[in-house]
Amino acid sequence: MTENIPATPTTEESAAHRATLTRQRWALAGIIVGVLVMVALFVWAIIALSSHPAAAANVRDIFIIFMALESLLIGAALVVLIIQLASLINLLQNEVKPILRSTNETVNTLRGTSEFLSENLVEPVIKLNSYLAGLKRLFDLFGINRK
Repeated sequence: MTENIPATPTTEESAAHRATLTRQRWALAGIIVGVLVMVALFVWAIIALSSHPAAAANVRDIFIIFMALESLLIGAALVVLIIQLASLINLLQNEVKPILRSTNETVNTLRGTSEFLSENLVEPVIKLNSYLAGLKRLFDLFGINRK
């Protein structure tokens, strides 16, 4: 019994694997550094804004305007999404359903055709072959050889 032993990787494959691992490690390190910088900026912004209430009011107003614009953008994206969903439903109902119905009819026709061929062509041929094999065996038992 043979065992499935994985082939040892070639030097090119292992070098590519090491390069991929190195890239993944650098990407992970970059993500961690980015998160730490964002947290530090967030803490610095909280401290700076708590010591200057007038600046905090300005930042608050700008943030409210930004959130209003963002909500308008999200609303527009939702409208586009609903339109796309409606067109997908229309596509499924008017194009895919008829194709599936036609495919189902074709499969049923093929099923009927294969049953018809099985009953009217294959079974008689199998019976004829079995009768001929029995007749050949009978001739072999009586020692009658065909030449």
